[in-house]
Amino acid sequence: MKWLLWRLAPGAFMKYITCADQEFSIGICQGDAPLSFDSARLVPTPVLTRRDVHDVPATFVADPFMLNVDNQWYMFFEVMNGLRHKGEIGLATSENGVEWKYQRIVLAEPFHLSYPYVFEWQNDFYMIPEAWEGGGIRLYKATEFPSRWSCVGKLLDEGVYLDSSIFRYQDRWWLYTASPEEDGSLTLRLWYSSELLGVWQEHLASPIVSNDFHVARPSGRVVLIGGRPIRFTQDVFRVYGNQVRAFEVPELSTTSYRERQLDVGPVLKAGDRDWNSGGMHHIDLHPLSTGAWIACVDGFPKRVSSHA
Repeated sequence: MKWLLWRLAPGAFMKYITCADQEFSIGICQGDAPLSFDSARLVPTPVLTRRDVHDVPATFVADPFMLNVDNQWYMFFEVMNGLRHKGEIGLATSENGVEWKYQRIVLAEPFHLSYPYVFEWQNDFYMIPEAWEGGGIRLYKATEFPSRWSCVGKLLDEGVYLDSSIFRYQDRWWLYTASPEEDGSLTLRLWYSSELLGVWQEHLASPIVSNDFHVARPSGRVVLIGGRPIRFTQDVFRVYGNQVRAFEVPELSTTSYRERQLDVGPVLKAGDRDWNSGGMHHIDLHPLSTGAWIACVDGFPKRVSSHA
């Protein structure tokens, strides 16, 4: 019945479905320095909301990641399908990184998908979405970028892994991923491998963070600034998607690990606009040829909230 109503009268269906407790939308930040993003640096209105999605009944859009390919911006993000009650991966495009046009859903599975961490490697494009209901950490490859993706294997086969964030450093692949524990706490683990689809080993220092809802869960792309990895983490204490913090990793090898929280305060937090007044929980940061920086982010209005 719901499917028929959506097909015959999508406008009426969107009024019929219940909005998410946290109606995430996607915005763009710009700044002269990589960690200078505050509410004043935000493009005033969100660049994508659930209302921009026209091929499925969306209750929110979140977890944006973007790539610039041949001077064209491509953004991939979670679309919560209100008909299936599962996340799917949507695509939007932009000429300038500020004005975006929604295209369509490019990846859907029988299980929930979110956090579509996209990256380029050796002229191919890959995506690691959060897909723990499908088992482990799944790696997708673009068979026709940006609209067709196929699962080519798993980095980790067993366990529940949240918001897995991969990066290349010192000729190795490194992977942060959060794991929920039996007592309800969150643990941040670190893995590494010499090959993308090779054997992954858990770091000797892992878990990096144990039982800390403030800093254990990844919240966007790991970037190199000044030759050092910077990881972003979402503070989910009390309210999911509260704010984003940054950690610098001055020491990283297969046998050692050291990090420190950057003394810049929250990189993102609740703003003074309605769409992000409740909190912000994700950032994907990119340098521009001008020396400036741009990031896609998400946020939600202030209201009674629960986990998205």
